[in-house]
Amino acid sequence: MAKRKTPPLPILRIKAGDSLKTIYAKAHRAFTAADLHKYTEIEEGVPARAVIAELEAAQRAYDAAKKKKKAKRARSR
Repeated sequence: MAKRKTPPLPILRIKAGDSLKTIYAKAHRAFTAADLHKYTEIEEGVPARAVIAELEAAQRAYDAAKKKKKAKRARSR
């Protein structure tokens, strides 16, 4: 049998005459520690040195292409 997918947050039952204060109280009670954990998990990131190295390589390639284009324009004049 296939697993049932649970909604990311539980369905909040609200009556037609509920005040905003009551709605917030119901939402507060329905939000569990497990829900909080889903939103606060720390994912493995990319090291900053790797990002900087990649950006510097892209900048060098851009500068080389720009310099080559500028030299080509100077020769055609």
